[in-house]
Amino acid sequence: MKYWLMKSEPSAFSIDDLIACENSTDHWDGIRNYQARNFMRDTMEIGDKVLFYHSNCDEVGVVGLAEVASEAYQDFTAFDESCKYYDPKSDPDKPRWVMVDIKFVEKFDRTVTLKEIKQIDELSNMKLVQRGMRLSIQPVEEFEYDFIINLAKGVL
Repeated sequence: MKYWLMKSEPSAFSIDDLIACENSTDHWDGIRNYQARNFMRDTMEIGDKVLFYHSNCDEVGVVGLAEVASEAYQDFTAFDESCKYYDPKSDPDKPRWVMVDIKFVEKFDRTVTLKEIKQIDELSNMKLVQRGMRLSIQPVEEFEYDFIINLAKGVL
């Protein structure tokens, strides 16, 4: 099992939007960065754990948990000319972009903010706080995942 942090702007797709989906599951589309795509395509597996992170909002941080609910598959939004994720260079026979489904697990009572995470020595090696790491999907160590859950639940 692996652990991930997946970022979404709540104005585009929030954890509440995920909760409202049928079976609280939806596809994670629109990834147009090769490294993030490679994580989904080559490394993610069903059952992997996800820290759901709200970005570009008033309170940036981890708001809850999800899990990977499918293997990677072709991102159909790349072929839809009316979609903002349309990619005219993507070929349906050899798709450039993929997506996975994620399933809601839990919404935290409070956001574990980026500011808070940056102040904790035990989390100083998280990719999230490293300079230049802006990927919307990034690997997380198991102890970092557990540490953030404990922060959210007031255990630490």
